[in-house]
Amino acid sequence: MKKVFLVAIALVCLFLNSYAQTKKHNIDKVAAVVGNNIVLLSDLNQQYTQYLYQGNPANEDVKCKILQNTLTQKLLKQQAEIDSVMVEDAQVDDEVNKRMRYSMQRAGGQERLEQFLNKSLLQYKDEIRPSVKDELIAQKMQAKITENINVTPMEVEKYFKTLGDSIPEFNTEVEVGEIILDPKLTKAEKQKFHDKIEALRLRVKSGDDFGVLAKTYSEDPGSSADGGDLGFFDRSTMAKEFTAWAFKLKAGEMSPVFETEFGFHILQVIERRGEQVHARHILVRPATTPESLTRLQLHADSIYKNISSKKISFAAAASLFSDNKESKFNGGMMLNAENVQARSTFIPIDKLDPSVFLVIDTMKIGAVSKPNLYTAADGKQGYRILYLKSKIPPHKANMAQDFPKIRDAAQSDKINRTLSEWFEKRRESTYIKIDDEFNTCDELKIWTKTSTAAK
Repeated sequence: MKKVFLVAIALVCLFLNSYAQTKKHNIDKVAAVVGNNIVLLSDLNQQYTQYLYQGNPANEDVKCKILQNTLTQKLLKQQAEIDSVMVEDAQVDDEVNKRMRYSMQRAGGQERLEQFLNKSLLQYKDEIRPSVKDELIAQKMQAKITENINVTPMEVEKYFKTLGDSIPEFNTEVEVGEIILDPKLTKAEKQKFHDKIEALRLRVKSGDDFGVLAKTYSEDPGSSADGGDLGFFDRSTMAKEFTAWAFKLKAGEMSPVFETEFGFHILQVIERRGEQVHARHILVRPATTPESLTRLQLHADSIYKNISSKKISFAAAASLFSDNKESKFNGGMMLNAENVQARSTFIPIDKLDPSVFLVIDTMKIGAVSKPNLYTAADGKQGYRILYLKSKIPPHKANMAQDFPKIRDAAQSDKINRTLSEWFEKRRESTYIKIDDEFNTCDELKIWTKTSTAAK
């Protein structure tokens, strides 16, 4: 077995030397080897290009961190192969498409993105797909390693004691509930917006270019600049009404006018590929009318009076009337955006939306605000009722008040220690070779320790 292993190592070394010799002939270079996986320099450069594209400043040292992350992924992938941990192709395609949509939005459309990349979107998707798949497999493997890690109250207390002088201090925190009320238009009020997009549909049928009309009239900021092009998407991506038409039509066909929560649409299918559709659309958003706001104010006042007179609880009113899908089934309580996974309702006061802070700043605990007119992030107006459930003044962390946070920190610490131990064992028993080009990377020094597999 030892002889076989030494032969395998020799072959890997020959493989590396072969790549080094061909570098001057512009053949791709091997940046590192982890077990039976290689990391190509072109893959690292591709990730660095993505880093730059996200608006980050040029910094060659970032390549060290990119390689470190890639080595970690390769170790996890190698273990995933042993444990038969896999991801479905559909999941990989979904993630690739999601990243493409994000990139296109940042670039201002597919054409601009392709200009930046100097290649077609299809080429780029094919290039990044293997690395996206590796990333998803690594995430799944890491989740498997840590899935059964929990902390007992005794472990939480022990962790808290180890903090010593490093016990954190917390800013003022509040629990705030909200009832969001959006204006509803009557059928007659919606008609003019329906007629506007119907006229555009008829122009397309008469020969006008769909993409030109989308650029001129569509009110979807994410796609209008690109002629309404949405790229490829699957059944889980869009609103259900949108998905129904997209997967019903054949390539080249156009839908009638239909409505989603975002407004009125017409869409045209460009291409079908299995369970994915490439389509473009035009969106017309119905605008709020003074009459709809007047009706909404009366509705909001009625809800407020019923809460104030104890005829209905705030939580019940939120469940029945709020238009915020994220909070209405949570008793109307806002979640801490920095700790959504833990579903924490305690929000540092400096992280609150300023318009919310202005209202609750003078409220007493348990008080409910009168309905106030507000403008949402998308520019639409509506009415909002706020409820101040609790307020915790600034303080140094303690087990009585902050047990959930300390528990989360203790669990994170235990997970990190478990992962560190796992990686240390795998590094020691795995053949790892990193190209001399990365000798100056401090992050990689731990990876270049002599492993038992390399002896």
